[in-house]
Amino acid sequence: MSFPELQQLFAVVDALDHWARTTVRGHVDVDGQLVPLLDVTLGSSEPSAPTLALVGGVHGLERIGAQVVLAELESLAARLVWDRTLQRELQHVRVATFPIVNPWGMVHSTRSNARGVDLMRNAPPVDAQQRATPLVGGQTLSSQLPWFAGDQAPGAMEPEAQALCAFVREHVFPASCAVTLDAHSGFGLRDRLWFPYAYTRAPFEGLPETSALADLLDASLSHHVYRVEPQAQAYTIRGDLWDHLYAQRLARTDLPAAPFIPLTLEMGSWTWVRKNPRQLVTRRDGGFHPVAPHRIERTLRRHLPLIEFLRRAVSSAEAWVPRGEIERERALTDGYRRWYA
Repeated sequence: MSFPELQQLFAVVDALDHWARTTVRGHVDVDGQLVPLLDVTLGSSEPSAPTLALVGGVHGLERIGAQVVLAELESLAARLVWDRTLQRELQHVRVATFPIVNPWGMVHSTRSNARGVDLMRNAPPVDAQQRATPLVGGQTLSSQLPWFAGDQAPGAMEPEAQALCAFVREHVFPASCAVTLDAHSGFGLRDRLWFPYAYTRAPFEGLPETSALADLLDASLSHHVYRVEPQAQAYTIRGDLWDHLYAQRLARTDLPAAPFIPLTLEMGSWTWVRKNPRQLVTRRDGGFHPVAPHRIERTLRRHLPLIEFLRRAVSSAEAWVPRGEIERERALTDGYRRWYA
């Protein structure tokens, strides 16, 4: 079994040594070998600590997403040896990572897991009556077709999807401020940051915080490459994992209300294909991966500043999260004007 990302993950866990806490949330049979569903967490162990969660490898052929998360872990491992500012920051901030959610899909360069299920469409729908964009929004006709949602009944989700949900419930739900970044590729010519909802074009409850974070990104990384927008403006999904998790967090009356912004980094892979059209026919993941070594390196460098920004943002939430009725109304109005006018 050729799986360089798994070896990279094991190596970075060893490099992080006493800084990291790891959890095995199950195993997946990949060609006769049991591969762990492994998450790696650094920083504060206080449940309410501000948290940045990084997720990759949900769709196996979008392997660059896993590589972005692994590159960030490698950077943290190297810097923690000498960077006292980072060491102090991690005393009160948590960085939780799940780099490889779908190991079978990554080994076999498929979007789905071994059962043909698209994990991102495997959650119980937030609104059972909601219709999604045909096929791409999730279908239940056959696992032989792409975007197969599988069994979306509560408790019947795929093991990989259940592992991701358990990871988020443990590390993200209790946080006083949380941002998740789920790294994908394969849509358009431009890198996008998508936020909920995926199942409806109506605004979601976290719009004031998301609007404020987008303003902060524009001001702090003024030449950034990202288009921030609601995911449903591209297409709608029935059974989106992040919609499901956001709805679960809203329903948790045992936890205090806190900002939670799930972001999807959708890297514009059509740019890579435009520069090298042959990769569409020479590789199964050619439409979703940079392929050329220099393009892979450029992509990894491109997104590390965003991750650094998000970690600093959650650690300084009191400086930008709208507080009070007037601030929230102003941010809400800005969000409406920006995305829904």
